[in-house]
Amino acid sequence: MRLLLVEDDELLGDAVKAGLTQYGYIVDCLQDGEIARATLKSEKFELIILDLGLPKLSGLAFLQSIRTEGNTTPVIILTARDSIEDIVKGLDSGADDYLVKPFDLVELSARVRALIRRSQGRADATLHYRNVVLDPAAHTVYVDDMMVNVPRREFALLQKLLENNGQVLSRDQLMQSIYSWDEDVDSNALEVHIHNLRKKLNANFIRTIRGVGYMAEKSDKSGY
Repeated sequence: MRLLLVEDDELLGDAVKAGLTQYGYIVDCLQDGEIARATLKSEKFELIILDLGLPKLSGLAFLQSIRTEGNTTPVIILTARDSIEDIVKGLDSGADDYLVKPFDLVELSARVRALIRRSQGRADATLHYRNVVLDPAAHTVYVDDMMVNVPRREFALLQKLLENNGQVLSRDQLMQSIYSWDEDVDSNALEVHIHNLRKKLNANFIRTIRGVGYMAEKSDKSGY
C-alpha cells in the first residue's frame, strides 16, 4: 500500500513515515502543497495523509483543488487544529477523515486501513482468496489454515495482487506499491519477490503476462 504524506514538519514526517512503514505501508513524503498537487498528476497513491499548515499552498486549498480536478483518493487530515469549525471545514472541503495531533500511531494505522477498505468497496478487512487468507491489520498470511512468514515487501505485493485479482498490473504499478521514491532498487527485485511468493505460498495463481506485468487469476469467490 503506497501512501503520500504531506507534512511540512520534517521531524514529525519522518516519525510518521517510520511508524507506518512498520505497519507495512510504503510512504512517500512531501512538505509543499504545490509540489504535492503536481505530483498527483503523474503518481498514484492508495491514500493521502495531509497537514493543513503547508507552505505555498495550504492543506485546504490543496484538498479543494484535487477534488475539483476529480481526484477521489482518500484523504486523512492530520493537524493540530482541533476546533469543531476546523473539523467541519476540513470534511466539507473533501477530506474523508480528520485526526488531531497529538495522535496514536495505532489509531492512524487503523483509520488508514478502514478508509482504503471502504474505497475498494470491501466490508471485510481480511482478504480471502482461494486457500489464502491475508489480514492487513495483523500482517499475517495463512495458506490452508497454516501461517506463512511473508516479509513486508512481499506482503504488500501479495495484497496488491489479491485486491486486483483478475486484472493485469504492470511492472511499474507493482514497483510503486512496494518501493518509495528514495529507495535504491535492483532491476530484478520484483521478479525475485514474485518468485519468493510463488515458492512460499505454492502460488501458481500468480501469472506472468509477458511484456506487460503480473496478475492473480480471477477468484471464483465473491469476497475475493
